[in-house]
Amino acid sequence: MSGTNNRLAVFPTRMTLSVMKQKLKGAQTGHSLLKRKSEALTKRFREIVKKIDDAKRLMGEVMRTASFSLAEVTYITGDIGYQVQESAKTAQFRVRAKQENVSGVMLPAFESYQEGANANELTGLGRGGQQVQKCKETYIKAMETLVELASLQTAFVILDEVIKLTNRRVNAIEHIIIPRYENTIKFIISELDEQDREEFFRLKKVQGKKKAAAARDTLERESRQAEEGKAALREDGAAAEAPSGEQGNILQDADEDVIF
Repeated sequence: MSGTNNRLAVFPTRMTLSVMKQKLKGAQTGHSLLKRKSEALTKRFREIVKKIDDAKRLMGEVMRTASFSLAEVTYITGDIGYQVQESAKTAQFRVRAKQENVSGVMLPAFESYQEGANANELTGLGRGGQQVQKCKETYIKAMETLVELASLQTAFVILDEVIKLTNRRVNAIEHIIIPRYENTIKFIISELDEQDREEFFRLKKVQGKKKAAAARDTLERESRQAEEGKAALREDGAAAEAPSGEQGNILQDADEDVIF
């Protein structure tokens, strides 16, 4: 995208140029921050993917072991499900949630813990008590692994969405916003240069007209002074010829005879 469609519709002034430069600097800073955030989230995302793979493998092994333990208990003691249900009043295995901040993204994390006394102490007292205890420990480990896997899966889904959104923002700033600001700045600079050239040309024309007017005034003044000088000379010549003419006439006139 180039040309007038990839710039902002602004009036080219020096104030607008300053504002656009500040916006360009802010966009570049935001792009840098979002780029680093995307890299940090991607790194954590890869770590979570590896942990999920390990947790799923561990979950398969733990559930297989737990199934074998339950089969042993069922073989030795029979069905003890009703005894467990009667003795369990409140949940002993509990889960609590907390949040973890990763580059400004709050990721939920689940943590398992046990609370209260063992409600199945008398289960398997007649026979198979050791297998029952082993089965219980195996299923507790399976539940802990399941809670960890649920925490990793939740973080995986959230990070996947956040990384996509961050990458879209980075690409938008890099390929749309920054080029648009740069093209707008180039447009404003070219328009200001054109205005400067027009102003310089106008000043040159004004200066040329002033010089022509001054030269014309000087020429007129000199011509007027020359005409005034010629007129003065003519007046002085006429004044000098008038007395000599009268004297000649007096000499040429004949005097009348005087009779005493």
